[in-house]
Order: sequence, then structure tokens, then C-alpha cells
Amino acid sequence: MDILIEQLKRHEGFRSKPYRCTAGKLTIGYGRNLDDVGITPSEALELLRQDVARARKDVLKHISGADLLDDVRLNVLINMCFNLGIYKLLLFKKTLRAVQDFDFDKAAEEMLNSVWANQVGVRATELAEQMRTGEYW
Repeated sequence: MDILIEQLKRHEGFRSKPYRCTAGKLTIGYGRNLDDVGITPSEALELLRQDVARARKDVLKHISGADLLDDVRLNVLINMCFNLGIYKLLLFKKTLRAVQDFDFDKAAEEMLNSVWANQVGVRATELAEQMRTGEYW
């Protein structure tokens, strides 16, 4: 099996982003045909776990004082980072300043006073309430 895997890696080549193969199929990785095969729920869950770990690392690296937050409020920031990316999350200056001041009512208010809140609807409402109360909704 290892020889076959190495051969397929060599024949297919690796692409980290989706592309169209010579047959016109949306493809990623080492020739995974997303149009016909897609991904399994367990593969999607593994990708989600890796993406959450990356978002957590970004939040802790780029947001001063994030390591002092309780798990619920830290997870709000991680959820937002997962959704927006770290650089767009960092644009929430009033929200992040309020979080750093432990003024969670103000942080929740600022979260809801954003274009993002209008775009994501219930997600923003739920996360703002978690930020305000420190409890999962």
C-alpha cells in the first residue's frame, strides 16, 4: 500500500486549493474528486478540528489578554475567528478593547453593532449573549 500511495502522490501531485482537473472535475489534495466523491462526515470533522485549532492559536497569538478569558468567552472569539479569519476579527477594535477591559456587556453590544452581526444573524445573537453572560446559550 505504501508504494501505491507514493506512486499516486507522484502521479497526482499535491494541490492545497481546489482546482479543475483535466476532466473538468473540482479536485483537491492528491486528486480527490470533490464533484463525484466529496468528503465524508468524519473527514469534514477532522478538517473542522484542525481549523478550530488554527483559529484558537491565532486568537491567543494576536489578541492580548485572550489567555485570561474563561473558556466560554475565549470560545466566542475563536468562533468569530473561525468565521471571519484573524485579520478581520482584529478590525473589531471596540469589541476587543471591551473584552480586554473585561466589560463583557459592552463587548456584546459592539459585536451586535456590526455588519457581521447583520450577515450572520442568530450566530451573532448567540455569541453576543455568551460574551455577555459567560454561559453557553
